[in-house]
Amino acid sequence: MANNTTLSGLYPFLNDNKKDTNTELLLHSIREKVDDSIKAKQTFFQNNEHKILQTAQIIAQCYQQNGHLFAMGNGGSSCDAAHITTEFMHPVTTGRKALGFTNLTADIATMTAVANDVGNEHIFLRQLLCLAKQGDVLIGFSTSGNSKSLIQGFVQAKEMGLSTIGFSGQTGGEMAKCNSVDICLTVQTDSIHRIQESHLTTYHILWDLVHSLLP
Repeated sequence: MANNTTLSGLYPFLNDNKKDTNTELLLHSIREKVDDSIKAKQTFFQNNEHKILQTAQIIAQCYQQNGHLFAMGNGGSSCDAAHITTEFMHPVTTGRKALGFTNLTADIATMTAVANDVGNEHIFLRQLLCLAKQGDVLIGFSTSGNSKSLIQGFVQAKEMGLSTIGFSGQTGGEMAKCNSVDICLTVQTDSIHRIQESHLTTYHILWDLVHSLLP
């Protein structure tokens, strides 16, 4: 929870008169955040539309060849891994088929066992060794791009013959530099919230594109 000093730095007007908060300033703050979110998405999609289409084509080809998808992420990004998995496994649009997708962040027992015994950077790598096969696709989410567990997962996946897709933010971090990541979709902003909002919109679009590409 943010302390009073942090809050006063973000919203200095809150301490001016706590009994008479300026509603218009609060509304202005809301509008600014909405504008920032829209601008971040517009810039990202303008810069990455071809990569997004290529990503959809890779995923569709995987499914056409009876392949399987895997997702991974840490912290808030683990929620994106869970979300994209659910979108594909349980389509909300009538007539769209359910598609195989495994959330590697879901098996808490295995993750904590691996982290405890051999190190946190192996938590996704070990699962891929057991579950994945050549021709599958691995998707990883990291707002910084510097998660060691994701990088190790990507390296293992590429050695096994998987296609690899990274969702990152800021400068892309190590993920953008990693030769084991085929496509890195980077939201170039320092705001974690704007990055995550852009990631969510992207995989919703990917879900639709993939179904449009499938027979």
